[in-house]
Amino acid sequence: MVKLSVIVPFYNVQTYAPDTLRSLRANARADFEFVLVDDCSTDGTPEILQRAERELPGAVLIRHERNGGLATARNTGLDAAGGEYLTFLDGDDWLAPGHFEHLLDAMEDLGCDFVRTDHVQCTGRSRSIHRVPVGRRGEVLRPRDSILPSSRSTAVDYPYAWAGMYHRRLVDRGLLHFTHGLRTAEDRPWIWRLHREADSFAVISHLGIFYRRGIASSLTQIGDIRQLDFIKAFDQVIEETTKDADAEKLLPKAVRTYCAVISHHLGSIERYEPAVARKLRTMSAAALKRMPQDVLNEAIDSMDADRAARLRKVRRRPAPLSVEAAA
Repeated sequence: MVKLSVIVPFYNVQTYAPDTLRSLRANARADFEFVLVDDCSTDGTPEILQRAERELPGAVLIRHERNGGLATARNTGLDAAGGEYLTFLDGDDWLAPGHFEHLLDAMEDLGCDFVRTDHVQCTGRSRSIHRVPVGRRGEVLRPRDSILPSSRSTAVDYPYAWAGMYHRRLVDRGLLHFTHGLRTAEDRPWIWRLHREADSFAVISHLGIFYRRGIASSLTQIGDIRQLDFIKAFDQVIEETTKDADAEKLLPKAVRTYCAVISHHLGSIERYEPAVARKLRTMSAAALKRMPQDVLNEAIDSMDADRAARLRKVRRRPAPLSVEAAA
């Protein structure tokens, strides 16, 4: 039986894929499989992955006929994975040797639904350590207890799917798949659902994953229409959290986080194409009107002056209520 399935989507990362694949080789084990999903790359990535299929122990290569985005590629990998445990890696990141064994040992020792771990962010030659915003380490916790408080960073603000490992029972419960077709912020509904509905998790202090930032081809660096999928992602967070038994307690956190992300995008609006910038303003105004207005008022009042002013300004814009009308 496969002990661990590692799901790795690739899209036009020929410069970085060799580093990623070398780090997978340094983590290979006889009972590990590496599900490599080529999301219809148009550069040299397919040829690199064809070699990996032959040379990387445990490699399974799946090719998309059409580009579907990261969420869809991860779902393809999840559907093909056979492991008792599952984890993710992006096709332009890399791992320290033995990283997966360390996480697997923690999973088996703790017996929880999932573990989360810290990571190293790499921007050019710069390196910085990013910690899971949970203070208690190495003990089993209740995931929904780590959603709050609203006023500071918590576990749901650390949405990186690759920063952890997950038991197959989460797949069986429908908690590990991503919202099909989301092009950005796909981790946000996913991490909220995981923390609302899973039974147990733990955080371990381990640095074994290296997250590459500032890549010109990354969606986070491109100001096109795909970036606006964050609106769909957070609308989903609000909708699902509204249905939760603890909605009254959890919604202020969800709304405040949504507002912070809207403000962030509006604050860097100059990087968007002009037509997309106009759509961002319109869609942001519509999103604010869809939120519970009493909760929204409290969220904006709790923010610093710059962010609050930015949100109040866009809130005054006339806007349709629906995402479809705004688009």
